[in-house]
Amino acid sequence: MTLTQLRAFVEVAATGSVRDAAAHLVVTQPAVSAAVAALQRDLGVTLLTRDGRGVELTAAGHVFAHYARQVLGLLDEGRAAAAGRVHPEQGRVRLAAVTTAGEHVLPPFLAAFRTRYPEAEVLLEVGNRVRVWELLDYREVDLVIGGRAPSDKRFVTHATRPNPLVVVAAWQGPHPAEHAPREMSVEEMAGQVWLLREPGSGTRSTAEELFEDLGISPPTLTLGSNGAIRESVRAGLGVTLISRDAVARDLVPGGLEEWRWPGPPVNRAWHLVGRANESLTPTAALFLTGLITAGEASTADPFQRVG
Repeated sequence: MTLTQLRAFVEVAATGSVRDAAAHLVVTQPAVSAAVAALQRDLGVTLLTRDGRGVELTAAGHVFAHYARQVLGLLDEGRAAAAGRVHPEQGRVRLAAVTTAGEHVLPPFLAAFRTRYPEAEVLLEVGNRVRVWELLDYREVDLVIGGRAPSDKRFVTHATRPNPLVVVAAWQGPHPAEHAPREMSVEEMAGQVWLLREPGSGTRSTAEELFEDLGISPPTLTLGSNGAIRESVRAGLGVTLISRDAVARDLVPGGLEEWRWPGPPVNRAWHLVGRANESLTPTAALFLTGLITAGEASTADPFQRVG
């Protein structure tokens, strides 16, 4: 069993296609097929079966894919830890972030970190909440920036930052309380079309909780990105519940306006999360320290260390 075989199998398992796996690994399709075939011979079990033009995992394949991803993630983590032990400022930190955090929260912190440690390598994957927690669980990243971690003992929060959620609509012109949210009734909120992120998004889940709290069942449309939602709201297609971080620059005359409903605001927090009962790699620890330091030097809402 070799690392090449494991990587080929994990990529095929993830994509469901030998062709796509070969493209991601930048090798030929026969090379991927040969690696997986050799792995199956070594294990003495069938991991994949044909499914039309693609492939699917057998029961044994599902079990082995779980372990193979962990092995590869742990080896990558070990490589980063060993390199960073000597020179943390020249090592690698692997990050994952939910879409809003990756697009609107992290960039200034990444810029500050890279300015201070220009030789450090930063890898960032942006995805929905299901994807980022999976990456952390399989040791494919060191830290995640997202909402609250799943309620179990696998993860630990190292730092938090406020993440207020607001309802925004297309700007409707001046109103008496200039620069303040427009006060709306529950009935007015219920009569709007609500634009939601895709299933699996934390913001979507929170919006659905808000509907339940308000006792409303408004019509909805699903859009796949914050950018698409912002532009659709601006065009008058509907309203949305969204992180203030994602729309702060758009809350201007002619752009978007904030609506306030009867009841308490939706206050959430960004969480910087690692795996529980484990030390961070040296460079990841350096990134955490830099995140706190950058926040303390900023007038914006900073990250605060937990514990």
